[in-house]
Amino acid sequence: MDDLYKLPLTQAHQLLKEKKVSSVELTTACLSRLTRVEDKVHACVTICEDAALEQAKKADKVIRSGETKPLTGIPALIKDNMCTKGIKTTCSSKILGNFVPPYDATVVEKLKAEKAVILGKTNMDEFAMGSSTENSAFFPTRNPWDVDRVPGGSSGGSAVAIATDEAIYALGSDTGGSIRQPAGFCSVVGLKPTYGRISRFGLVAFASSLDQIGPLTKTVADCALVLNVIASHDPRDSTSAPYPVPDYTKALIPDLKKLRIGIPKEYFVEGMQKEVRTSIETAIKKLEELGAEIDCDASLPLTKYALAVYYILAPSEASANLARYDGVKYGFSYQDTNNMWEAMEKTKQFGFGAEVKRRIMLGTYALSAGYYDAYYLKAQKVRTLIRGEFDQAFQKYDALVTPTSPTVPFKLGEKVDDPMQMYLSDVCTLPINIAGLPAISIPAGFADGLPIGMQIIGKPFDEETILRIAFTYEQATDWHTRKPPI
Repeated sequence: MDDLYKLPLTQAHQLLKEKKVSSVELTTACLSRLTRVEDKVHACVTICEDAALEQAKKADKVIRSGETKPLTGIPALIKDNMCTKGIKTTCSSKILGNFVPPYDATVVEKLKAEKAVILGKTNMDEFAMGSSTENSAFFPTRNPWDVDRVPGGSSGGSAVAIATDEAIYALGSDTGGSIRQPAGFCSVVGLKPTYGRISRFGLVAFASSLDQIGPLTKTVADCALVLNVIASHDPRDSTSAPYPVPDYTKALIPDLKKLRIGIPKEYFVEGMQKEVRTSIETAIKKLEELGAEIDCDASLPLTKYALAVYYILAPSEASANLARYDGVKYGFSYQDTNNMWEAMEKTKQFGFGAEVKRRIMLGTYALSAGYYDAYYLKAQKVRTLIRGEFDQAFQKYDALVTPTSPTVPFKLGEKVDDPMQMYLSDVCTLPINIAGLPAISIPAGFADGLPIGMQIIGKPFDEETILRIAFTYEQATDWHTRKPPI
């Protein structure tokens, strides 16, 4: 049973429930796999072997009592920007290099309530700012399909962990594509739920009006199971939506009849890789064969403004959120100074990496007197227009389908010195965060052995429809069954 780590969540749960395997066996298999591949991909920043095995033993007691829930005893990895009591939460930043939270994020509480097993924390772009997981203060994460290429970001560690079977599922966060883009680059399933569907309490903030937690999994069914557990209203998060959470597994019906799917032409951007376009067009034809009504003339003309809007709003919110890291109460603190103000300045200078400092400065400028109206206020107005355009589209369509990224994974270091080219990696994903919509990326092909993802966008709080479309496509193809040669 050494290859238990290969199991999808649904099968692992069934075997645990039937007592054919134990949580300790499953956890040991994942830890062993993690040990074998981690030096090649560097997906994790913290591994909690002893604590994980202790949690697995407790889970086995629960399973023996007959109270097995879907995530009981299942090993998971958590992106390192979610607070974990007693476990370092660094955001892959020097400034939080030794920070150990005194409490759990709501999503972590929910996993623990199910007696899930937490293997550790995954690497990420520092404070979730990046599209390649090269901005980590510790080390870059590598794509298992080609270790000379990026895994996407900022949840690159979580995506790689699932692609390499280091864990059965993982949690990531998505501010402008940070779950979906690495899911596409690593050929796994990644879901960004509707803004407000999952509590952000305990998620270290990057851009509070855009951030959302979501699952990265091996299959769409696994994704629905995790979403069932972590989605909820939380009074500790003022932006958490007070809506009932459906059973998402009931949406997994392989039938697309009468579903209207729009294909917005603006997402097939200039400069898109030819193989990506071809793969997504082939996937769209497959959706039509499976019964969906496809409209290739859908249009969202304001899409071209989304990148500019995002890179005003997100840095502005980051500028405000990251002001708290001053070295006074916790985190890295520069001490060799003459006064308090110099200490705070040096703490930020040496504690933050280049990309984080770049975004703080962009945001501070956009919020400054004399520029607020010209940049931040105008961006908020355009954001409202973009959301309105999506609302109009969803009066006609049940879902929209686009590429997840305009390219396959690029080489490590290729775009590090060209921020604009790096930002363009998220051109297909960030409009969805601006509008607060749910979207999922699923495996949809390969080009020269490198993964291509398809993005399915839904109406607010209609995760069920995008899961249904994703599940139907997944069942009719075998892309999700292919594994990297590592």
